[in-house]
Amino acid sequence: MSNLRHTCWLCLLWSHYQHCPIEIEWHGIWFVTGTFDYDLVVIGGGSGGLACSKEAAQLGQKVAVLDYVEPSVKGTKWGIGGTCVNVGCIPKKLMHQAALLGTALKDAQKYGWQIPGPISHDWSTMAEAVQNHVRSLNWGHRVQLQDNLFFFYELLFHTILKEYNFNTAILHFVFPIEVIMSLPLVWQIMLTAKNIVIATGGRPKYPTHIPGAVEHGITSDDIFWLKESPGKTLVVGASYVALECAGFLTGIGLETTVMVRSIPLRGFDQQMAGLVTDYMEAYGTKFSWRSVPKSVDKLSSGVLQVTWTDEQTGKDQRDTFDSVLWAVGRAPETKTLGLEKVGVKLNKESGKILVAADESTSVPNIYAFGDIGEGRPELTPTAIKAGKLLARRLAGQTNELMNYDNVATTVFTPLEYGCVGLSEEEAESRHGKDSIEVYHAFYKPLEFTVAERDASQCYIKVVCKRGGDQRILGLHFTGPNAGEVTQGFAMGFQCGATLTHLKETVGIHPTCAEELTKVNVSKRSGLDATVTGC
Repeated sequence: MSNLRHTCWLCLLWSHYQHCPIEIEWHGIWFVTGTFDYDLVVIGGGSGGLACSKEAAQLGQKVAVLDYVEPSVKGTKWGIGGTCVNVGCIPKKLMHQAALLGTALKDAQKYGWQIPGPISHDWSTMAEAVQNHVRSLNWGHRVQLQDNLFFFYELLFHTILKEYNFNTAILHFVFPIEVIMSLPLVWQIMLTAKNIVIATGGRPKYPTHIPGAVEHGITSDDIFWLKESPGKTLVVGASYVALECAGFLTGIGLETTVMVRSIPLRGFDQQMAGLVTDYMEAYGTKFSWRSVPKSVDKLSSGVLQVTWTDEQTGKDQRDTFDSVLWAVGRAPETKTLGLEKVGVKLNKESGKILVAADESTSVPNIYAFGDIGEGRPELTPTAIKAGKLLARRLAGQTNELMNYDNVATTVFTPLEYGCVGLSEEEAESRHGKDSIEVYHAFYKPLEFTVAERDASQCYIKVVCKRGGDQRILGLHFTGPNAGEVTQGFAMGFQCGATLTHLKETVGIHPTCAEELTKVNVSKRSGLDATVTGC
């Protein structure tokens, strides 16, 4: 019985979808012996879940992956791989690249390229190419699962944690399948697992209190899978998702407006956020500041009329758009899991799972990580690394925990913004304004010179502890290839980088990244921070 003390069970039954019940219960010898069908069952086939499951399999664990993607409100659906692969990082970066190429074509003429006729963009060509690449990634993940002898369940209905007793969790999954004569069935299969990992991620939220928002709006779950151009678009929200989408829509030539209720890029350094939106406005994106949407109505012509309140004047405004994209936050995919029935504790406000440093939940042998973990960064690389480390710990290979401090990230707006460490506001809050020193520089990328592009928002900020060796607390960069630049400097944070280390680093010339190694003007000095010379 001691082996049963830490047992997690997955319970699934068969029943006919159309009132002809077929019930098959699998009762294995694990009831007596304490053996399991699987060492690990991972719920969620996104980047984190797949990383965890593949790592566990490579360590000799028997693993099952359960994945389910409920179609969006608009009916958009996709394959295995999670948000990043299907409706996030990958298609976003590719469409961002499409926009950058449009800008490069304009620059090319300054460099002597003869481009006959007007330049135009075809959405369907781009969308098809991006979608085909995503499908290839879906296929690659499936092949990897098969090669690693996984048992993969594609759950096409709801997943519910049903009950919990005597240290035994029962997960109840229901999903329709097609069999002979295309009869839809509802399967329920009983599985047992030593450990269960929940990595179901999150989905975009709709402002359901706004009339017409759900009926007529789309989200980031839909934008990348549209077969036709979204046309004139209103993006509601000012998160990185909102600004990235607005940026590439503007870049491919679509009239785009961003509606901002309060501040852009909440949680990021606000000076840097201001530079990002300033550049976007100069780039052609319109902004409706301090505005709150009230309703969305579909007119007889087919266009959408949006009514909003301008909080600066208190007056209502109206305009028409072809598409309304809601980017007002994300909700964790935990509601349909019935976690409260087995005792897994959630943050009541966010709906996210409360987790410890080792990703454990309030129930033994049930773990959670990634976007659904309370207080965890909603970033693909952190989920991947956390998943791998969890798999190694569960296999008894290591005690190493995920370090969530100083994780670098980049916002892929028209002028990219990369950062690692603390914002200036966070540094002031933690250490006090008099205990930090901020070094900064305005620079001009060499690529912008011949093209005669405005570089007034290309900026570097290095936030340091004041005194001593001036340990670097935060590093911020706006400019071309910000992700590539920031990734390299991020490693220095793991080694306790100081301003001295930065200044002792010999830059690569001529690059934007080398400007970080030359930064020497502090904000406190009041001196001009504009870089001169080559």
